[in-house]
Amino acid sequence: MRQKCAVITWVIGWSALALAISAAAQSIPQANNSNLQPPSPSQSGAIPVPKVNVHGADADQFETNPILSLPEVFVHQNTPGTEYPPESLIEEDYVGQRNNVAREITLKQAIYIAVRNNPGLAVIQLDPLASFESVKQANAAFDPDLTSQLDTGKQVSPVTSVFEVRNSDAFTQRFYDWNFGVDKVLATTNGTLALTFDNNRTLTNSTFASVDPSYTPLMQLSLDQPLLRNFGWDFARLNVHLAESAQRSAQWNYGSSLNDLVQRIANDYWAVVGAVENLEVAQSALRFNNDLVRVNRISYQVGTLAPIDVQEAESAAATAAANVYAAEAALKGARAQLRQDVMLNPSGAFIPDEIDPADRPNPNELVHDDIESALEKMVEYSPALGGLREAIRTSLLQLKFNENQLLPQVNFGFQFGTTATAGHTNCTNLQGAAQTTGNCTVTAGGTTLLGNKLPFGGIYGDALNRMLDARFYNYATVLSMEMPLDNAAAKAALAQARISYEQARLQYRAALAQDVAVIESALANVRADIARAQATRQAEYYAEQSLHDEQVRFKVGMATTHDLLQYQSELVTAQGNQVSADIDLENAKIALWHAEGTLLNIFNIDFEVQDPKDRPWYSLF
Repeated sequence: MRQKCAVITWVIGWSALALAISAAAQSIPQANNSNLQPPSPSQSGAIPVPKVNVHGADADQFETNPILSLPEVFVHQNTPGTEYPPESLIEEDYVGQRNNVAREITLKQAIYIAVRNNPGLAVIQLDPLASFESVKQANAAFDPDLTSQLDTGKQVSPVTSVFEVRNSDAFTQRFYDWNFGVDKVLATTNGTLALTFDNNRTLTNSTFASVDPSYTPLMQLSLDQPLLRNFGWDFARLNVHLAESAQRSAQWNYGSSLNDLVQRIANDYWAVVGAVENLEVAQSALRFNNDLVRVNRISYQVGTLAPIDVQEAESAAATAAANVYAAEAALKGARAQLRQDVMLNPSGAFIPDEIDPADRPNPNELVHDDIESALEKMVEYSPALGGLREAIRTSLLQLKFNENQLLPQVNFGFQFGTTATAGHTNCTNLQGAAQTTGNCTVTAGGTTLLGNKLPFGGIYGDALNRMLDARFYNYATVLSMEMPLDNAAAKAALAQARISYEQARLQYRAALAQDVAVIESALANVRADIARAQATRQAEYYAEQSLHDEQVRFKVGMATTHDLLQYQSELVTAQGNQVSADIDLENAKIALWHAEGTLLNIFNIDFEVQDPKDRPWYSLF
C-alpha cells in the first residue's frame, strides 16, 4: 500500500510539473499592464508629422517692433525690482507630481512626440534662429543711417573794437541749427554715400552784419569709395555670405542633432521592449523553478526523492528570483530613460507619462542596401557631412576676404555742396561819409548817405531757392593710399585663412573615411543580426524540444533534477539570446539608417536646409 501511494503521488506530482513546464515552454505570459491605457487621440496614428525645418519667420517671435516697442522697453528698463525665471520657482508639490499611467504608443509616435517636446533638441533648434538674426545683422551694414541735430546757443562777449558794435560794450550772437543727414554703405561697391542738409539761423548786434538775422542752408553730397582693399564686385556682401553660410551650418548641426535624437529614441524604445521580454523570460523561469520546488518537496515527503533534489531545485528558484529582480530594475531604468527623452506630458506634471511600446521587433523585415547604395545615400543625406561641406565653403569665403586685405588701401573721395543765405539785409555805409555810388540810403547824424545793401534779402524759403540754383558751391576730390611696408598682419591673416581652409578639407576627408567604415560596419551588423535572429529562433525551438524530451525521460526516472534544470536553463538562455538578437537587429537597422542619413526619411520626417538669404530693400544697392 505504501508503494502504491508513493507511485500515485509521484504520478500526480510529475503530471502537475509536466503541465507547468509545458505551459511555460509554449507561451510566455504578459507583463503586468494593469495601468495601461488606450492611446488618446493625440497619441494615436493621427499624430501629424512634426515641423522640423527652420525658417527665418520663426525668429519673428523674438523680435520687437523698432517703433511701437519703445515705450514698453523704456518702462521695462526703468521698473524697479528683480525678475526671476519661471524655472527657478519650482514648488515641492509640483516636483512630486507624476502621472502613473502608461500609454501604449508606437515607435513612430514616440519619435514624433520627442521631436516636439524634447528640451535638449529645442535648445539646439534655437541656434538656426539666432543665426537668421546674424544674417539680418550682417545686412544691417547697408541700412541707411539717418542723423539729425537740433540746437540753439547764445554767446555774449566784450567788445574789442570800436567798430565792432555801436553804442554797446557787448557783442552778442545767437545761433539756431537744425541739421539732417543720411549715409549708406553701398552693397555693390562698398563705398559710403552721404547726404547732409545743414541749416543755421544767426542773430547778432554786430555793426557790420549786413544780413541779420540770416538763414544759411547747406546741402552736401559726398562719396568715399575704396578702390583696391575692401573693393570688388559683391565684396561688400561678403560678411552677409559668411553669415548665411554660418546659418546653413547651424541648420546642418540641428539636422545632425535631430538625426541623433531619433536614433536615441529608437534605441530607448527597443531597450524597453527588450527589457519587457527579458523580464517575461525571467518570470517564466521563476514559475518553472517554483513549481519544481513544490513538486520535489512533495516527492521528498513521500520518500521518492533525496534531499539534494529539493536543495538543487530551491537553489535554481533563488537564482531565478534574483534574475527577476535584476530584470525588473533594468526595465525600470529603460522606461525612465525613454520617458524622459520622449517627454510625453499632456497633463503638465513634473515627471512625464510612462510609455508602453506597442511595436515588437520584426526580424523578417529585409534590408536591401548594399555598400554602393549606402555610401551614395551617406554622401547625399548625412547632415554631419553636409555641415562639414558648408564649413569648407565658409573657409573659402574667409580666404577670399583675407586675400583682398593683402591689397593696399586706396580710397577715392569726392564731395559737392551748395549753399545760400537770406534774411533781413541792412544798408551799410562803409566809409561813414558821403558816397558817390550805392543802392540804398542810410541816415547818420541827421544826414542821409548812400550805402550798400547785399542782394540776399528774404526769408528761409528764399535761401532754399537760391541754394538750389547752385550759384554758391564747393567741391573737393581726394585720392589717398595707405599700406604697411611689409604688410605682415595681412600676410599672416591670409596664411591662417589658407590653413583653416586646408583643415576644413582634411576634416571632411577624415569624416568621410570614418563614415565609410561606419557604413561597412553597420551593414555587416545588419546582415549578421539577421542571420543571428534566425539562428536564435532555431536554437529556442530545439531547446524547447529538448526540454520536452527531458521531461519525458524524467517521468520514467531516466533523468535527474539536475538534468532537468540544465535543459531548462538552456531554454532560458536560448530565449534570452532570441530577445537580444531581435533587439540588436532593430538597433542595427537604426544605426545603418543613421549612418546613411536616411533615418529621418524612414520615419517621414522631411528635414531640408532652408535658404537663409534675406534681401531687405536697402541691401539691393
